[in-house]
Amino acid sequence: MAGRRRVPGASVVALCLLLVSLVSCGGGTAVDGARAEVQSLLDRRAEAVLDRDAAAYARTGTRAGFDNLRAVPLADWSYRVTSLDRTGDSATVSADLSYRVEGHDRAPVVTARSLRLSRDRDGHWSVDSDRPARRSGQQLWDQGTARAVRGERSLVLGVGQPDGRLRDYAELADRAVPAVSDAWGPEWPRRVVVLVPESLDGMAGLLGSPASSYRGIAAVTTGATGTDGRAPADRVIVNPDAFALLGDQGRQVVLTHETTHVATRAHTSPATPLWLSEGFADWVGYRGGDRTPAEAAPELARAVSQGEVPDALPGDEDFGFSGDADGLARAYESGWLACRLIAERWGEERLGAFYRAVGAHEDRDGAVEDAMRRVLGTTPEDFTLQWRDYVRTTLH
Repeated sequence: MAGRRRVPGASVVALCLLLVSLVSCGGGTAVDGARAEVQSLLDRRAEAVLDRDAAAYARTGTRAGFDNLRAVPLADWSYRVTSLDRTGDSATVSADLSYRVEGHDRAPVVTARSLRLSRDRDGHWSVDSDRPARRSGQQLWDQGTARAVRGERSLVLGVGQPDGRLRDYAELADRAVPAVSDAWGPEWPRRVVVLVPESLDGMAGLLGSPASSYRGIAAVTTGATGTDGRAPADRVIVNPDAFALLGDQGRQVVLTHETTHVATRAHTSPATPLWLSEGFADWVGYRGGDRTPAEAAPELARAVSQGEVPDALPGDEDFGFSGDADGLARAYESGWLACRLIAERWGEERLGAFYRAVGAHEDRDGAVEDAMRRVLGTTPEDFTLQWRDYVRTTLH
């Protein structure tokens, strides 16, 4: 044909390129197809969880874990496949599990999961196991059958705990919520979710950390910080081993302290130093009680009696759970007395305004300095001098 010139070997090159293209596209299509099938499977599994449909759940694979979830009031439950590693008729799937507890969570909890799947002779995928991804904490129902007790302002979920004990936690939380609102204000949901595992090991499993990090710690609060007013899905996680050693007043202080973290979370940011967030929570916890300063701050009082008044407010590193227990106690007590000083000399409203002003900054640099200048009319240097004198005179 006029105008066309055949290049030697062109047909061979074209054939090779075509084969490479077919293999590449075919492989990609196969992976994409399997991923779509798995996503559809997990969508059906999630729907079965929300519908409490055991039969539909079993049709998607293993039934393990379904009964553990029955008592948990769920508003949403969904999976999003993030990766798929397939070998023949088996696959390992990484997925984000997103869920909300009804009546409590304004935004979802998102946690990474690792699922093992297999495919039958008809080409249908099914779930063989669903576990926390590596370096992700467990969910309560990963540890056993969850039981639920509803308070007026709280939801307590427990594993391996009798209902009566869970009701005790609910009563403590129900008293904590109005106490926190009275100190902080009403602009938070005024509800709290408390998780009570069977033991310290269970608490550590929920937090994805070694148990040694939380020995002696009665409770912690988890949740994302932020300044957008939508801090999601806070959980108060109890260490039942340490909690059982507390008296009635101590238990109330702990639950009120942790509930304060829930209330203030939306106004807590990377700019907020731990002496302020922990000190404020302790201030609210002790606010309605009758403990003397020396009773509430025994380690710091002991140091002051020996002439050892701290030179500066504690740094974030002083609040590490794995460090010296006495040093950790002094850090908390120092933060509490700093907030108590502000409440006494500037007023409780100024203390709350100071907390919010610090948290409104995006990072630490200049945040405390700016908030002290604008809200308290002082400087960190002058405040530190006042605080050291306050510690000395209050605990002497």
